Amino acid sequence: MIEAVTNAWSEFDQESEQWGVSPRPRQARPIVVIGAGGIVDNAHLPAYARAHFPVAAIADTALSKAEALAKKFHVQRAFGSVAEIIRFAPADAVYDIAVPAGNLLDVLPQLPDGAAVLMQKPMGETLDDARRIRELCHEKSLKAAVNFQLRYAPSILAARTLQRKGMLGKVHDMEVQVRTHMPWAQWTFLAKAPRLEVLYHSIHYVDLIRSWFGDPLSVYARTVRNPGTPELQATKSILIMDYGEWRRAFVATNHNYRFGEEYERAFVQWEGTECAMRATLGVILDYPHGKPDRLESSSRLHPAWMEHPIDGQWFPDAFAGAMGSLQAFVEGSAKFLPTSIDDAYRTMKVVEAIYSSSQKGGEPLVWEEL
Repeated sequence: MIEAVTNAWSEFDQESEQWGVSPRPRQARPIVVIGAGGIVDNAHLPAYARAHFPVAAIADTALSKAEALAKKFHVQRAFGSVAEIIRFAPADAVYDIAVPAGNLLDVLPQLPDGAAVLMQKPMGETLDDARRIRELCHEKSLKAAVNFQLRYAPSILAARTLQRKGMLGKVHDMEVQVRTHMPWAQWTFLAKAPRLEVLYHSIHYVDLIRSWFGDPLSVYARTVRNPGTPELQATKSILIMDYGEWRRAFVATNHNYRFGEEYERAFVQWEGTECAMRATLGVILDYPHGKPDRLESSSRLHPAWMEHPIDGQWFPDAFAGAMGSLQAFVEGSAKFLPTSIDDAYRTMKVVEAIYSSSQKGGEPLVWEEL
C-alpha cells in the first residue's frame, strides 16, 4: 500500500552508522563567506567554529560589517566586494553565499568556473530565478548546493537513525506545526519582499518533507497576511502536499502569535505503522536565541512518550551539516549531494506550485437564497 521512497538523500544517509551524525569531509577546505548578515553571525560562523571548518575570509558591501564579524570569529581577512574576495580566495576554497535571494544572480557569475559553492536558501525569488541559477551553475560547472540545512538538524538526523533501524515501520504521516512570533524586522530586505513566509521559512519544511516522501503529486495551499504586520506580505500558511491515498503531509504556520508561551508550537511529527516521533524546533520558539531542541517517540507497544538524547540544535549545528555534506561530495568521500541545485530546484518547483494554489483559491461555493 505504501511505497518506499528511494532518493539520493536516503542512500546517502545509509552511509552513516552513528546516531545523528552530521556529514563531514576527511579534510576540510577553506571557506570564503560572501555576506555578513545576521544569519552568518548567528548560524554560519558559529557552526563552522564548532565543526573546526576553517574560514579564510568574509566579504560584504558594508565593509564594516564584514570587519566586525571577522574580528568576532577570528577570521584573518575582510573585504568590501565580491571581486576582492575572489582574488584573495585559495584555489580550493568553498564559497558560502549568504545574500538575499534576489542577489544570487549577481554573485554567481563572478565565481571561478568549477568552484564549490553553498547558496543560502531560497534558490532565487521565483521558479524562473531558480531555473536561471541552475542553468548558470551547470554552464560554469559549479559544484553547487543550496543550504536547506534543516535536513541536518541533530534532531532530524536522530529521527533518520530511528527510521533506518526500522523502529517506525512504514511512515505514512508527516506534519509540521509552527505557532510563534517571528521578529521579521530583523531582516530589513523582507519588508518589500513580494513573497515572504513560504519562500523564506516554510520552504525548509517543504524541502524536509520531500527528503522523506519524495516529490508530491500536487499541492493545496493558502498563505495569508496578518493585520498586526500590514507592511509585510503573507506570514501565515496552510500547505498540503499530496502523496496519494495512503500518506498525509501538511505544514501549518502562524508567525504572528503573541498570546504567551503555553500554547506556542514548533515541531515536526512523523507517524509510522509502529511508532510516532516528534522533533521540537527550539530555535523557532525564541528566535534567534532558541530553546532546546528535543526528539521524542511513542510506539504501539509502549505508548508513553520517551525522549531521546540529541547533541546540538538546528541553529547553528545544522549549518555545519550542509557545509560538510558539500565538502564531502567535492572531495569524493560522499557519493551524493542531497541538497544539490538540481534537487533544490525541485523544492523551488513545489514552492511555486504552492503560491499558484494560494492565488487560485479553493472550490467556490454558491449559496442559494433561502
